[in-house]
Amino acid sequence: MDSAGSVFENHSLAVNNGQILELLPSELAPARYQPRIEHNLPSHVLIPGLINAHTHAAMALLRGLADDLPLMSWLNNHIWPAERRWVNEEFVADGTRLAIAEMVRGGITCFNDMYFYPDITGRVAATAGMRTVVGLILIDFPSAWADNGDDYLRKGLEVHDHFRHDSLVHTAFAPHAPYSVSDGPLERVRTLADELEIPVHMHVHETKDEIRHSLAEFGCRPLQRLAKLGLASPSLIAVHMTQLEPDELPSLAATGASVVHCPESNLKLASGFCPVSKLLDAGVNVALGTDGAASNNDLNLFSEMRSAALLAKGVSGDASALPAHTALRMATINGARALGLDDRIGSLEPGKAADITAVDLGDPETQPVYHPVSQLVYATGRDKVTDVWVAGRQLLKGKQLTGMNLPEILSKATAWQTRIAACDN
Repeated sequence: MDSAGSVFENHSLAVNNGQILELLPSELAPARYQPRIEHNLPSHVLIPGLINAHTHAAMALLRGLADDLPLMSWLNNHIWPAERRWVNEEFVADGTRLAIAEMVRGGITCFNDMYFYPDITGRVAATAGMRTVVGLILIDFPSAWADNGDDYLRKGLEVHDHFRHDSLVHTAFAPHAPYSVSDGPLERVRTLADELEIPVHMHVHETKDEIRHSLAEFGCRPLQRLAKLGLASPSLIAVHMTQLEPDELPSLAATGASVVHCPESNLKLASGFCPVSKLLDAGVNVALGTDGAASNNDLNLFSEMRSAALLAKGVSGDASALPAHTALRMATINGARALGLDDRIGSLEPGKAADITAVDLGDPETQPVYHPVSQLVYATGRDKVTDVWVAGRQLLKGKQLTGMNLPEILSKATAWQTRIAACDN
C-alpha cells in the first residue's frame, strides 16, 4: 500500500511470531528460509487485511429489523426502542460473534466499533483472534450499559485500563454524535483523549437534520462546535461527513482529522453524499466503513470499495475521481492511519503484523487478470476470500473458520431473531 501502487508478482511473504519478516521473490524464498508451514496460493492475490473503520458489530442481530426509513425515524422509532428492550451482555456477545464471523469470511482483520458493553466486544474479539478498536461509548441518555455521562466515562476508562496492554484490542473514545452528547462530557473526552493518546470516534455531519439541530441549539455547524471544544484534531475520526460545505474542506484538512466514508449506509438511509474525492484532494485521510449491519445491511468491505469508487465517479462526473488503488488504500492503510495503528497494520511490510487476506482470482468471475487492484475493486466479491491471518494466526482456512463455532453462532442468531420478531410484531 505505497503511494506508487506497487504490485509484486510471484512474490512470497515470510512470517515469524506474528510479524512479517520479508517480502521477496518466490524463487529466492527456499534458499533463505526453511518454513515450518508453507502456503502455496498460485491463483491468489495477497492484500493487507481489510480494516472496517466504522461498525456497530453487535447490531448484526438487528439486521433487517427496520428498513427503507430515514435515519432519525429509523433510530427513534425502531432501533433505539429495540436496543432499550434487548441490549445486554448476552446480546452484545452473540451479536459480536456473528459480526466477526461475517467480517473474517469477508477478509476483514480489524474493526473499529461503537456500541454498548465495549468490554464484552473486546473480550469476544480477543478470543476470536480478531483485531479491534473498541469504542468507549458516550451518550447523554441512560442505557443498559451506563446511567449518565459520568458513568459512561468511568466505565470507559475501566475498559481502557483492562485492554491497554492487549496486542489485539485497542480503545477509542466514542461519543455518539454532536446531537446526542452535550458540551460538558465532550470537553472531558477531549482532555482524556489527549492524556491517553487515543482517538475520538464520532458520527459527524451525517444528515441535514443534524446540521439544522446544531444551528438551532448552538448557533453553529457541528464541525465548528467540535473545533470550539478542541475536538477537531488529528485524534478525531469523523464518520459519514455527508453534509460538508466547500469552505469547510481546507479547515478540516488543517485539523489533521480523518474521515470514515460509509457509502452504502449513507445511500440506504438517504443521508447524502460524502465528497470523498474533494476530501482526498484537500489532503484529508479518508478510510472506509460499513456502519452496522442494521443499516447497511452487511459488513462487506469489498462492496464498499466498489460503491465508493463508482459513487465518487458518478457524483463528480469524473471517471478518475477515485481510482481502484485509492479505494483499496481507503480499506487498508488509510483505515490504519485513522485508528493510529499504521505503524502496525495496513500494509504488507517487514516489521508489521501479519494481518493478511488471500483472495482467489482464479475463478471465471475474475479472469483474465490484467490489473489485480482493479480486479479486486471492480470484479471481486468477498466470496473470493479463502484465507485470513491476524498477527500470523490463521482465522480462515480454505473458506472455513478455524477458531469459531459457526453452527453455534447461527443457532444463537436464530434464537434472537425469534425473540425479537415476536415482540416487534
